[in-house]
Amino acid sequence: MRKLLFPVFGLTVALTGCASLQPQPLQSAADALDVAKLKSIEFSGTGRWFQFGQAPNPNLPWPQFDVSRYTADINYETPGARVQITRKQTIEAGRLRPAPVEQKPDQYVSGQYAWNLAPPANAPQGAPVATAQPAAVEERAAEIWATPQGFLKAAIAHQATSQAADDGTEVSFTVGGKYRYIGRINANHQVEGVKTWIDNPILGDTLVETKFSDYKDFGGVQFPAHIERSQGGYPVLDLKVAEVKLNPAVNLPVPREVASFKLPPVKVSRLADGVFYLTGGTHHSVAIEQQDHVVVVEAPLNEDRSLAVIAKVKEIIPNKPIKYLVNTHAHFDHSGGLRTYVDEGATIVTAQQNQPYYGQVWAAPRTLNADRLANSNRTASFETFSDKHVLSDGKRVIEIHSIAGNGHNDAFALVYLPAEKVLIEADAYTPAAANVPPPASPNPYSVNLYENIQKLGLDVDKIAALHGSRVVTLADLRAVIGLARASR
Repeated sequence: MRKLLFPVFGLTVALTGCASLQPQPLQSAADALDVAKLKSIEFSGTGRWFQFGQAPNPNLPWPQFDVSRYTADINYETPGARVQITRKQTIEAGRLRPAPVEQKPDQYVSGQYAWNLAPPANAPQGAPVATAQPAAVEERAAEIWATPQGFLKAAIAHQATSQAADDGTEVSFTVGGKYRYIGRINANHQVEGVKTWIDNPILGDTLVETKFSDYKDFGGVQFPAHIERSQGGYPVLDLKVAEVKLNPAVNLPVPREVASFKLPPVKVSRLADGVFYLTGGTHHSVAIEQQDHVVVVEAPLNEDRSLAVIAKVKEIIPNKPIKYLVNTHAHFDHSGGLRTYVDEGATIVTAQQNQPYYGQVWAAPRTLNADRLANSNRTASFETFSDKHVLSDGKRVIEIHSIAGNGHNDAFALVYLPAEKVLIEADAYTPAAANVPPPASPNPYSVNLYENIQKLGLDVDKIAALHGSRVVTLADLRAVIGLARASR
């Protein structure tokens, strides 16, 4: 009898199994891929990586990056993994983006913890620090067991069932009564592919499918030379494997700051009378009081963050319902909490082309994490616009304008309060810390934002960016895009 610790989606589940009881195709594949001898593995190569959830248009695939180095170190016993990538965004014809720069993400998962290691944003040459990534645990853990050897180890440990399928065998098992893994083993005892499902705040039960081909002998073990992974219907990885190492030392101690991480509280600062900047963490919102209700700008990340913001809004603006939630764009980190506001009874205000997308993806099953809207089954209400939309209570006017011609997103919006001269935006301009010098080359997204401000004739005093750590002025935006004089 063997025991395998199997952390799936933030849980650590002890699984037991006896290999001699497994169906023959499964055990034959395990023998062919030396599963019994393999405690850890490292594979590396080059290819393409795609940024999940960041499509510039709901009808487009995830943006592509060219990968000059990809190295995955996996410990099947701990279990845990480290993935290091050197990547640069692929230039897209007809879409203006910042000049591609080399990125080197360093990503970890160990048991129920996930984190990234990187230098501080305000000190790019400083020592790397660990940043907790609790929302990434499911995806990174699933990638461990969606390797050929990882899948076979988990299948054997969890009493998988097998059935004939075409010229091979389909192997499936379920963890915790709901997490499914389905793999295909071909006639050569090779794992050709693995399907599993993880939760996503936008997509619900999200298929992650990994395909393996071109098996070769890498230093004594059979491993695919080509790995393709898709998530949410589009590619997220296309890797040509060049090297595989057997049983490397993969020690992944959880940093203290990751083990003790707690979701940051919502902090409140006043932008104007009845206008509140809700910060804390990486993504922000703004609450705007009107005569008999509240308008909230942006529902980022997930339900946990939305619930925290909603609670804070009720505390600072009591006895008024949240009537509207203004969504700046459909990128997942800026729309992951929208469903919570639908359940709260708010109308979603968003660009016209976003509504059919939200309607489509919100209809998907949510068996892995039944959020509040899945339980209440409340019908979503939308107000959409193509150029400009106004929310007015007869006293305070809130203008919502499309940001035209911005390469970041094709359905992109800013919010402007004309009486208060406050501009609210996300991703077009993220202010750096006060002591950080302007970039050598201006970000075209920020240049475009300034051009839109000028074209719309907006008289801006304050800019409340939904990323970053401070409120800035139009002069700051002018300086960061290289305009020497700050004048209206």
